[in-house]
Amino acid sequence: MATTLLHDALILCLGPSDRIHDRGYILIENDRIAAVGDMADLPANRHYDERVDCAGKLIMPGMVNAHTHTPMTLFRGLAEGVSLFTLDGWYNSIRTLELVMTADMVPAAVEVACAEMIRTGTTTFADQYFYMDQVVPVVARSGLRAALAYGVVELGDPVARARELARVDAFLEDMGQQPERLQGWVGPHAFFVDNTPESMQAERILAEKYNTGLHIHLSTNNEEDDYCREHFGTTAVAQMQQMGLLQRPILAAHSITIPPEDWPALAASPFSAVTCPSASMRAGAQAAPVVGMRAAGINIALGTDNVCNNNDYDLFIQMRVLALLASFREGRPGALPARDVLDIATTGGAQALGLADEIGDLTPGKKADLIVLDRGGIGWTPLPSNDPFTALVYSVNGLHVTDTMVDGQWLLRERQWTTLDYADAVRRQNEDVKRLLARRVAEK
Repeated sequence: MATTLLHDALILCLGPSDRIHDRGYILIENDRIAAVGDMADLPANRHYDERVDCAGKLIMPGMVNAHTHTPMTLFRGLAEGVSLFTLDGWYNSIRTLELVMTADMVPAAVEVACAEMIRTGTTTFADQYFYMDQVVPVVARSGLRAALAYGVVELGDPVARARELARVDAFLEDMGQQPERLQGWVGPHAFFVDNTPESMQAERILAEKYNTGLHIHLSTNNEEDDYCREHFGTTAVAQMQQMGLLQRPILAAHSITIPPEDWPALAASPFSAVTCPSASMRAGAQAAPVVGMRAAGINIALGTDNVCNNNDYDLFIQMRVLALLASFREGRPGALPARDVLDIATTGGAQALGLADEIGDLTPGKKADLIVLDRGGIGWTPLPSNDPFTALVYSVNGLHVTDTMVDGQWLLRERQWTTLDYADAVRRQNEDVKRLLARRVAEK
């Protein structure tokens, strides 16, 4: 049994226990947390395979990025000034690039995305895209935990529908052979917008077949509700409920314009709203009613969205924007306390992915998914008054992260990647972008 002792750190356990150890230790055995406690209670005279002095450091659970599209680092900077929250904006910018990209452009983009998440403290993420045959090997090599959803866009075309559903089925079958830390999900891009009710029913059946969930975009504006009121005389959520979709876990990115009368039905379902605050602001969209939805009992998770809508993977920045935007929307300071924001970024994401029993807090028996931050940099002081929750949400960023661990394995050690070659991935990505833009010009 491999053992690792992290000692003399400020430890934030988060989760139900919410324990804080001012000078604490974490004992890791293989891939799980064996013990967490105060240094004064550390058993003496025990041998550990690895001892890591964490004096001057803070240890907390790894962050969960509950909505992104990793291959889209390829498009970073190519959708400036465009709202990707509308079908027209998305189709006439990003979709035109997707139609000329090739499969061999995906691996470097995914490696860049994974490296950026590891570097800034994300240990688990939820992805939705196509070319999953190219995505999965890179994510497996990265060491990250992930829920990978095959993205479906069919736009009412029955040929495209049959093709994409067959690919989803094959993808989910293959995911059964992947490492345990990788899940396969179904990824309809957007219900009622570019996935028809016929596709939605077939996707629900696939989710049931493989006992998984649906990763979607929902309510970035009123498109779904307008469609459903016209065709079914009801809201989109009510129609989803009637179709049996709310019986499956749903990861719903954005969830900005869901009518409040639909909130109780969502709270009673395995539904999670994933707020992506920077993406909303860049798109000129409304702020998601996170405070109201959370009070209604809906699980809230945090995501970055793609890096065309956001431009970086730093969830610490997203926590800050989320807290500020919540106060702005509600018209009162502290509308979403810092401690609650940390919950959303950790345990909220774990619950959304069905992993609350495994990750999200530092409890003995759970997976050893954690991050270490340097408290010697800017933003932490003065220590008597600037509590660690406030500092993490409002003062520091992901570049304070020095070490990232998943399943008891270091993915980042002393600010150096251990599983990925970021510099080489960036070099390859730059060459891929040149080819992409050349292909777009040739297609015009």
